[in-house]
Amino acid sequence: MEKKYVYLFSEGNASMKNLLGGKGANLAEMTTLGIPVPTGFTVTTEACNKYYEDGKTISSEVMEQIYASIKELEKVAGKEFGSEEDPLLVSVRSGARVSMPGMMDTILNLGLNDSAVEVVANKTNNPRFAYDSYRRFIQMFSDVVMGIEKRLFEDKLDAMKEARGVKLDTDLNADDLKELVAQFKELYKKEKGEEFPQDPKVQLIESITAVFRSWDNPRAIVYRRLNDIPGDWGTAVNVQQMVFGNKGETSGTGVIFSRNPATGENKIYGEYLMNAQGEDVVAGIRTPQPIYQLEEQDPVIYKQLTDIIATLEAHYKDMQDMEITIEEGKLYFLQTRNGKRTAQAALKIAVDLVEDGTLTKEEAILKVEPKQLDTLLHPAFDVEELKKANVVAKGLPASPGAACGKIAFTADESKERAEKGEKVVLVRLETSPEDIEGMIAAEGILTVRGGMTSHAAVVARGMGTCCVAGCGEIKVDEKAKTVTIEDKTYGVDDYISIDGSTGNIYAEAVKTVSPEITGHFATFMGWADEIRKLKVRTNADTPRDTIQAVEFGAEGIGLCRTEHMFFAEDRIMAVREMIVAKNEEQRRKALDKILPMQRQDFTEIYEALEGMPATIRFLDPPLHEFVPHSDEEIAELAKEMGLTFEELKATVEDLHEFNPMMGHRGCRLAVSYPEIAEMQTRAVIEAALDVKAKKGYDIVPEIMIPLVGEIKELKYVKDVVVKTAEAVMEERGTKIEYHVGTMIEIPRAALTADEIAKEADFFSFGTNDLTQMTFGFSRDDAAKFLGSYYDKKIYEQDPFAKLDQTGVGQLVKIAAEKGRATRPDIKLGICGEHGGDPSSVEFCHNVGLNYVSCSPFRVPLARLAAAQAQVKNPR
Repeated sequence: MEKKYVYLFSEGNASMKNLLGGKGANLAEMTTLGIPVPTGFTVTTEACNKYYEDGKTISSEVMEQIYASIKELEKVAGKEFGSEEDPLLVSVRSGARVSMPGMMDTILNLGLNDSAVEVVANKTNNPRFAYDSYRRFIQMFSDVVMGIEKRLFEDKLDAMKEARGVKLDTDLNADDLKELVAQFKELYKKEKGEEFPQDPKVQLIESITAVFRSWDNPRAIVYRRLNDIPGDWGTAVNVQQMVFGNKGETSGTGVIFSRNPATGENKIYGEYLMNAQGEDVVAGIRTPQPIYQLEEQDPVIYKQLTDIIATLEAHYKDMQDMEITIEEGKLYFLQTRNGKRTAQAALKIAVDLVEDGTLTKEEAILKVEPKQLDTLLHPAFDVEELKKANVVAKGLPASPGAACGKIAFTADESKERAEKGEKVVLVRLETSPEDIEGMIAAEGILTVRGGMTSHAAVVARGMGTCCVAGCGEIKVDEKAKTVTIEDKTYGVDDYISIDGSTGNIYAEAVKTVSPEITGHFATFMGWADEIRKLKVRTNADTPRDTIQAVEFGAEGIGLCRTEHMFFAEDRIMAVREMIVAKNEEQRRKALDKILPMQRQDFTEIYEALEGMPATIRFLDPPLHEFVPHSDEEIAELAKEMGLTFEELKATVEDLHEFNPMMGHRGCRLAVSYPEIAEMQTRAVIEAALDVKAKKGYDIVPEIMIPLVGEIKELKYVKDVVVKTAEAVMEERGTKIEYHVGTMIEIPRAALTADEIAKEADFFSFGTNDLTQMTFGFSRDDAAKFLGSYYDKKIYEQDPFAKLDQTGVGQLVKIAAEKGRATRPDIKLGICGEHGGDPSSVEFCHNVGLNYVSCSPFRVPLARLAAAQAQVKNPR
């Protein structure tokens, strides 16, 4: 039996969304509900995939099914496609499984040609309407299908209005529009070297081909990557009999939401225009009327409209976004879909629908996109001020929020100026670990280089600081302290504003407003916490981050990176003394200076956690990160440390590694210098004992040994930890429970996890490094070539942002299974950046991990994603 690639609306339903796309499935569903929908058919997503498999051509098999469906349309409509007596006119719209703004625009009035336009003019006795429809069709077909610039047609339309001395399109008469049609066709011929196509079948197949082609346009690819939409989903095409809103004052068109998409208020919201076609409402050429005014203009239609909206919202159990057309007093629905809404509106609508009994809590949890919550947790620009501001450049929206301040060019400068009360935005070519204090002090961070997973992006997201990365449009001269944007130069006294949610940059001060978390947010997140099984911890290195995360609902710390504490101004010198030490005695002397500082850090973190667990990772980065590298800085530091330039230079050169990320770091440092692990263990255990004595919190320290690849490595370092911990407890005369575990971030560790579990109380998957090692490319350098990989469809997603479930995920799964086989009660978590990515959180739930850990500002997002995972796959 021949495979079916085309379905009439009467043959489908809402459950066929994957095949018919969102729009097609909803049109079919509305048809079965008896809602007035102009008849039509859907060319399926499978036909789209076949188009690409067949070398970007529509096969004769699909073509025959399209023509057969046109015949069915003709029977229902009582009109004929391409007829010279009563022509059938159709619209062509794209419709992927999910709404995609990057996709193709609509084509209306398809089927018109030089003879059909005359027939329509005579049959309707309305030549103005006929020629208005034809000029629109020529413009849309030329722009959307043939790629001729829309502006060229707009210019001719404007020139015509100016010549006639009128302001609105509706003021042009039939003769004016007839002349415009001739000008449009001439323009088409000039641009394409051929006449405008007169055969409706050619028009139709070209338009369907254009929809399929649009699935792979650059905008659609970017949108797919941002929203985790696989390339093999394809798009469907909807072909629908035209109804006309431009037949005079009893006709019109509108876009309506069943609730307010900005606030969530339960009141229909939208706009309409009489004597207009669909795109007029959104194009802004004429000012539309608010929908409630239709009640005065036509109470019968308005009542019918509100009744159908209520039916649709009750049926879909969600806020609907609908397009309507009124043709000579008769109402039609052209589409409905779950409406896009702000985070605030999404939460209010979800809570309202549960409270009125429409949804269960579990159903409501699935109605809010976890990523939407980001916008609620960060400062935003004042909406009115933003309207007046000019975008001067655009980078990657690396960390959400809004920031405004004067430009600072170095981390030190950022810190000093912030301490004096000045608001600054740190602008750098790129950031590195030693910039951390300047990054913390800044309102926001802007870099010329780096991608969504660059150092600046990762650290900024962790801190909840706004960041725009990889903005190649700007030139930064850090020595001269200038930023050049479009031939204009800015310095330390100039304001810059950056939007980490859009990547937009403004060379002026734009006012920001603090986020407001409403009661709906708390109610909704309470439901998420009731439902989820997966715990959510945070990655936090400071008491400030810990407090923030706990406010956002974190249930402990899954990763405390102790090296971040080493960069602080009051301790970096002691760390450097340890690094340049010639022997163990000198090293221990330097470590004795660091010990009280580390102990204080852990004490404050434990107090902030109020008894919740904390996993403390021991020193991880290569030591070269803590020393300067330019001769100038080396000379300055040598002087401070009482060394000769040559001595310090030799040490720095000795620390140099060809591939530091796979070099002398992690547990390898503790194997070489066990005294480092001793000092850190002492700081952890002493802090826990101090806080228990002072506050009464029952703290169970979790000590994590990083970068283990061999059980003997772990055993060696663990023995040092245990010996030191026991000694401290003996000194204090009191015992506490503590755990020693490891970070699984080397493929060999995952594959030998059954062995490693003999010595580990817990595993935490460090998926940043595990991804780096599994793929065999550097996270910091990947941005240089990943763009080409996306373009060539080798990868669809950045594996550092979304967990690669096929490869890296398998290692996580293997390690979890092997670890549990040896130690059934082993605690399993993830602390890589992926812990805040919704699809990765769902994977962690499905694999059976105990918790995910993510940056403080992503904690609510992970809590919601964990609840959604439980609803989809209960465990």
